[in-house]
Amino acid sequence: MLSRLLMSIGIARSFIGAPASIEVIVADNSSTDDTAAIAAAHGARVVPVEKRCIAAARNGGAAFAKGEILAFVDADMVVNAQSFASIVECMLDSRVLGGATGVRLDRLSPGIALTFGMMLPMIWLTGFDTGVVFCRRSDFVHIGGYDETRLFAEDVDFLWRLTRLGKLRGAKLIRLRHAKAIASTRKFDRYGDWHYFTQMPSLAWRAWRSPGSVSDWARRYWYEDR
Repeated sequence: MLSRLLMSIGIARSFIGAPASIEVIVADNSSTDDTAAIAAAHGARVVPVEKRCIAAARNGGAAFAKGEILAFVDADMVVNAQSFASIVECMLDSRVLGGATGVRLDRLSPGIALTFGMMLPMIWLTGFDTGVVFCRRSDFVHIGGYDETRLFAEDVDFLWRLTRLGKLRGAKLIRLRHAKAIASTRKFDRYGDWHYFTQMPSLAWRAWRSPGSVSDWARRYWYEDR
């Protein structure tokens, strides 16, 4: 999947006037596969990040980036060809603090569609989204980057803190809905198209009875599932 992402990034880079200005960094979060070799073969800079945590991987990549604008994307996504051109254009506006492109899924089924549909009201209410998440480096540093104590939902927390900063500055987050990334449904392929409805109730119950069990579940779901 990483090759697919990096090929799409290569296409998106060609849509701006200076493709070389887009620096591509792959945070190798203690992978046990060919992540580093694949990234290097596509000309990406590989940054090893030992701490097994999505937030740590994002922070680790950002620490080595040289650009004024930071953009984050998961390795199993595909970026839209207009992504970088659209990000550069909107970030010329000082009233824009950052934002996200949003996503569409690489396949749909009744279970996946219903799961995705349940998340839409929260996106509409908060303005938070996923896909390619972007902001200025200075603002990233100002809010302390991603929270490495969180094993999941680190992106929601990050955008929430970015929004609070925006309120102080009269700036806002935007959604680049015309440049949506394609998100993988590999977790649905692995656990079933209805697994959110079969697993989430029991997860909520365990969270109430034993908060520590949520961390155990997150490690199995996001970090230990090969």
